[in-house]
Amino acid sequence: MATIRLAALASSLTLLLAACGGDNTRPDAPAAPVVRTEPVKIGVALGGGAAKGFAHIGVIKMLEANGFEPVVISGTSAGSVVGALYASGMDAFEMQEKAVALDQASIRDVRLFSGGLIQGQKLQDYVNELLGNRNLQQMRKPLAVVATQLETGERTVFTRGNVGQAVRASSSIPGVFEPVAISGKTYVDGGVVSPVPVDAARQLGAEVVIAVDISSKASGQRPDGLLGTVNQSIAIMGQRLGEQELARADVVIRPQVLDIGAADFAQRDRAIVEGEKAAQAAMPQIRAAVARVRTQKQQAATASARQQQAQQQQARQACLEARSRMDKLRGNEAMCAPVQ
Repeated sequence: MATIRLAALASSLTLLLAACGGDNTRPDAPAAPVVRTEPVKIGVALGGGAAKGFAHIGVIKMLEANGFEPVVISGTSAGSVVGALYASGMDAFEMQEKAVALDQASIRDVRLFSGGLIQGQKLQDYVNELLGNRNLQQMRKPLAVVATQLETGERTVFTRGNVGQAVRASSSIPGVFEPVAISGKTYVDGGVVSPVPVDAARQLGAEVVIAVDISSKASGQRPDGLLGTVNQSIAIMGQRLGEQELARADVVIRPQVLDIGAADFAQRDRAIVEGEKAAQAAMPQIRAAVARVRTQKQQAATASARQQQAQQQQARQACLEARSRMDKLRGNEAMCAPVQ
């Protein structure tokens, strides 16, 4: 009987000492956080180049086929036409069908002595008809259309309003198309200031920007016709700016279409094939760029989760230490939030 009393007394004494001395037990280390990140946002920046722009369809076709579907689109001039169709919800095959069926007469309205040879209204109407007269805010994918404000020479990025009108402004090659008046300002071809709109795609939230450069380069040869001359002149003026902007892209694709004339719509099939070939050749670079950004996002998300977990652990430990002696004796930890 005396032995039992001594054992009980020793047990009570141990509990009292523990209560007086505080809770010296260390909390279990929290499990490593499980972090899930959003897919990498891929954007395409589609450059200007008149009839060479059919190559953009081939590029998009290969991106989709390899699992790199763009989620944001920016376009200049011819790139804005393809970009508008793609942002509306068409896939590459649907766009190819539209390209094959395209009649130049449906987008060309010649009008002399009005600031340009082509009015551009037919192009605007053609785009709006294909898109069901939806505006830029109603596109299935975010779309940025780049034009140049004539009064100031500044780059303008259209992300709201009439899609056909924005595309018309972006495609209004000075001296060939009439300048376009929108809200009291006048606009011409976006290629003057942003031949391949990398920055516009980035502004839409693209984490990986794939730029498609089909712009004419000074080749030492005289271009054919008025449109070819004007198109190359614009390309030369914007070439330095274009190089600086292209340097900010993650991947640059250059389809071999420089020998296709600005108005050579008969070469559309070849341009599409060249776009496919160039995009397929760039797949290793695209995979590497996407993997790099995915790793960066995973590392950043994991670091953030660990920091949050550490803060929770500190708060829980402070809560455990602030408990009353009775709660410590009873082992009551429910009042302190667990570490997630």
